[in-house]
Amino acid sequence: MSDAIDSKKFSRRGIVAGIAALGVYGLARNARAAEPRPLAERLAAYAAALRYEDLDAATIERVKSHVIDTLGCGIAAFDERPVRVCRDIAQSVQGAATIIGTTRKTSPDLAAFANGAAGRYYDLNDIYVGKVTSHPSDHIAPCIAVAETERASAHDLIVAIAVAYEIDCRLVDALDLSARGWDSPVFSLPAVALAAGKLMKLDQAKLTEAVNLAINDHIAMGQTRTQVLSDWKGLADGEASRNAVFAAMLARGGLTGPAPIFEGRLGLFKLVSGEANIDVGKFGGHGNPFRINQCGLKAYPAVVYGQTAIVAATAVADEVTKGAPDKVAALERIASIDIATSKRGLQQTGTGPEKWAPTTRDTADHSMPYIAARAMFDGDITNESYAPAKLKDPRILAFMRKITVAEDPALTARVGDAVPTRITAILADGQRVSREVNDIAGFSGKPMQRPDIERKFRANIGKRWPRQKTDAVLQSLWTLENTRDIGALLATLTV
Repeated sequence: MSDAIDSKKFSRRGIVAGIAALGVYGLARNARAAEPRPLAERLAAYAAALRYEDLDAATIERVKSHVIDTLGCGIAAFDERPVRVCRDIAQSVQGAATIIGTTRKTSPDLAAFANGAAGRYYDLNDIYVGKVTSHPSDHIAPCIAVAETERASAHDLIVAIAVAYEIDCRLVDALDLSARGWDSPVFSLPAVALAAGKLMKLDQAKLTEAVNLAINDHIAMGQTRTQVLSDWKGLADGEASRNAVFAAMLARGGLTGPAPIFEGRLGLFKLVSGEANIDVGKFGGHGNPFRINQCGLKAYPAVVYGQTAIVAATAVADEVTKGAPDKVAALERIASIDIATSKRGLQQTGTGPEKWAPTTRDTADHSMPYIAARAMFDGDITNESYAPAKLKDPRILAFMRKITVAEDPALTARVGDAVPTRITAILADGQRVSREVNDIAGFSGKPMQRPDIERKFRANIGKRWPRQKTDAVLQSLWTLENTRDIGALLATLTV
């Protein structure tokens, strides 16, 4: 009898324990269900779902504008030594993707690299300013290369470019890579992997793996933009694109990558960028604006923080030399120059002795003292501003020693749509001449319109093509959405 009673007690305890265990299991299961999916999956879902019909007319216009601008920048830099090196390497491999400016074709990943290097090299392409700065037009070359290889439609190409811009810019909004010493091509990896994978018509699962593979493969160090700047400054994003296209190709073949690549114990958030809450539901489409509409196009071949400095410097020089018979003599009356910029502007353009004695083009176009001095004496900054003889100009080097660069926290607080600079010249007699410039034509608050974009494109093409050819190319690019053969369009761009 007692044994029977004990057995019943035991059974009751077991039932109670079982019910409790089921309750705990249910709570755990519900908690897991409430956890957001890994970011790579959510980005892949966004990329997979976006359609041409989701793009508004203004966004399609901006895509075409940035394509035209990027191609013009690439043709302009066609003969530069680093660009030639990249092109020669790409030409050694057979494929179906055009090396822009030639009739040669290569693999899509090498075309992404070579064409991306050309578009980026002069630092004249577009810009997006968030927690760091990026050049999302670097993603146009890989999209074109994959679209041609896959025989994708022009509509598919335009959507892929919009995807790449959206993902890059939203990550730039959320994460400050520079605080930990990394460089913005890290964001190109998921952006291009998803754009390329979409053009390859990968499903959501394989798009996720493309992100996992791409991010783990290539993390760019901030040393690229620190101290003496090398050829790599203009090539780093092209190399990220090459890796991302290759990752999409691997994912299409069925390979998997480390996951969760963002949130994992040794993932991107932990080791590289820090944590962030990224709401993919707010990305462009379905009533939400696309970030490409907040990207600017550069007016000058210089770092973004130097764009407003060029305008401010020329305005100060004009005031100082107004009515003077000898401009150079009038500028020599300046005893010192104070340049106020943002925190990031100081880090990028005004720290380190090399910024006061640049020996490479790449260092000079990121040197606030050089950019300001050259603009004051020449009234402009062009690609010729970085010729070796100009970098060694003793008059400019001596003038640069009068320049100091410092952060103004008030300017740092305004960085976003604006990238402000204030330049103050103190003359030998104590007179002060100061100009502050917040933004210029081309920045997101003052976007370039078709006539502006065409003027810049024609200036980049120069005398390479007769006017009739340039006119025809522009007409084809402005009607990109109607293009039936992307390869045939690229064939018209031969130099």
